[in-house]
Amino acid sequence: MTVKGTYFQNDPERPLVYGDVEIKNVKRQRLRGEELKEGLLCEPVLVGFCGTDNELMHMGSEGRLSAKFPEGENRLINGHEGIVWVPDENRFAIVLIRGGDSYDPTRYTEDETYFEYGCDKADGLFADKQYFNPDMLLKIPDGYVKDGKLDLEFAKKMVFPDPYACMLFQLERMEDLGSAHNFRVAMKKYKCDEQTARVKAKEEVFDRTVIFGLGTTGMFIGDLICRNHKDAKVLFVARSSEDSPKVKFALRQANEGYSKEHAGEAAKENGWNTQAEYLQNVYDSEEELAKAIIEKMGGRATLFIGVSGSNVEHRIAFEHRVLGCNGVYNSFSLGPKITFDTMPFGFENHLIMGSINFRQDHMEKAIELLAKSRYNEIVELIDRDEFAADPIGAYKNKIYSKSAPMKTAVIWNPKYIR
Repeated sequence: MTVKGTYFQNDPERPLVYGDVEIKNVKRQRLRGEELKEGLLCEPVLVGFCGTDNELMHMGSEGRLSAKFPEGENRLINGHEGIVWVPDENRFAIVLIRGGDSYDPTRYTEDETYFEYGCDKADGLFADKQYFNPDMLLKIPDGYVKDGKLDLEFAKKMVFPDPYACMLFQLERMEDLGSAHNFRVAMKKYKCDEQTARVKAKEEVFDRTVIFGLGTTGMFIGDLICRNHKDAKVLFVARSSEDSPKVKFALRQANEGYSKEHAGEAAKENGWNTQAEYLQNVYDSEEELAKAIIEKMGGRATLFIGVSGSNVEHRIAFEHRVLGCNGVYNSFSLGPKITFDTMPFGFENHLIMGSINFRQDHMEKAIELLAKSRYNEIVELIDRDEFAADPIGAYKNKIYSKSAPMKTAVIWNPKYIR
């Protein structure tokens, strides 16, 4: 079947193209042990643009995309964030992006394989029609469809379940590793049994959390930490001005419902009036920035989350000693290399973690939480005709430009939007 859509290819001049593209109904499995199933034909309704899309375009211009193409193809239809209409089932759905021959998509091993719609080995949502595994079409909450049309403000929130699910997994991993990393210290400190100590260590890893970078992933993980750990203190660090809409929105989300009276001991000791605060990087040197972070936090970090995509992250954490003894470093940036001096690294007992995945339960929880959120406020729309006329220009000059909104989406099929 031939449809209109955008696709990536290896081409130095035209790595992203809009036009006729053939789609195929490839049998896929959601998890290892499940049967291969033909896809249901769906119609994408509203689709969001992700930083991964921009990175894939650059890879195509450099001829490095071949491993990402579906089997037998020399192109990849992109798009992995959005909502679709399923004609055979007369409903809207969110596509669970990640599947394959693995028991757990967050822990695939050497003998297992995976695919990601719109990212890796499987075509995605930026097309008039597309096939998706029926087990990977997740339900949306009730109340957002009227007369067969989807509420626009709800639909805008549904460009985020993929990255929000990633952050739910990150939260889970940091809780697991923080507890395992430091429970023996907690046993000695509180003179308690192992089970009690593991609970305390799970909480204390968030005592002084630095989130280095403030894109949507940084915003989401800060929000989730504050929602789930009332004793946590979070410091966002980025270059945006303190009065920018992005910073104000992030702090409002993280501090919603917080009061000093209900703060835990760690919050009171640090003297913060809110659960999350912001530090603008206006410093001439990394040393000055590191000093300012430590002073603002009231001590070295128990947890450092790198989401800026820059090499500054690891230098601030390790070279300039922002990450404290027994601290956890969560690397969520794609691209930067992490280096550290093995002497202080070993003696200060640092733990480095990194993983970028999620499971279906993370995605379903993300949909539930986002439906009740205000994240639609940070999504701006680009006209489909404008995007289709010059997709590369739209990427460079609007969607991923320095003046770009936090998130851009496109209504791909307006007949389904109310």
